[in-house]
Amino acid sequence: MTETTAVTGQRADMVRNRRLLLEAATAAFAEHGVEVSIGEIAQRAGLAKGTVFRHFASKEELLAAITLQLLDQLVRAAKRLLAADDAEAALREFMTDGVELLAADRAFCEVIGRPSLQHSGVRDTIGVLCEAAEALTARAREQGTIRGDVTGTDIVLLLGGIHQTAAPLLATQPQVWRRYLALALDGLRAADAGTLPHPPPGRPHLT
Repeated sequence: MTETTAVTGQRADMVRNRRLLLEAATAAFAEHGVEVSIGEIAQRAGLAKGTVFRHFASKEELLAAITLQLLDQLVRAAKRLLAADDAEAALREFMTDGVELLAADRAFCEVIGRPSLQHSGVRDTIGVLCEAAEALTARAREQGTIRGDVTGTDIVLLLGGIHQTAAPLLATQPQVWRRYLALALDGLRAADAGTLPHPPPGRPHLT
């Protein structure tokens, strides 16, 4: 075996191990929340505990990596739906997909405000998500199907708000989030919309 071949093999092992760790951690955190131990994650991945720390310096770094994966999914969904003819239906599908994704992941709302969300990559991706949601929302505003004072940041915050409202009931009523999503969607419609009592927020602050 040449030195080049050995290095290539080591890199392939590192990529494989990182993938296994992220898959194991994503499943463990989604099922049990953020209190899952690094040891359990390593065991699920079939790797030594030390391998986790060779890839992620801390549990917060691991949580940040998983949060980035989820945010990337939301960004891709928003960008894909920009091509839809019916902007209101596209916004509704984005919100439905978003809340469903959050409802399946117990850990996501638990990490709000934790140091992992002060990670620069997470902050930047939340900014990208707000921009993508704004583009989606702007099309619906232009078509006159949603109220004119709703912003993309409102939509992003609503995703988490709907999930948080349903969260105490999800263990016994896993689809109850659909009720609160429907209430939120009704509130977004342009028909008979009054003026909102507070100006639109800026991007979420991660402090």
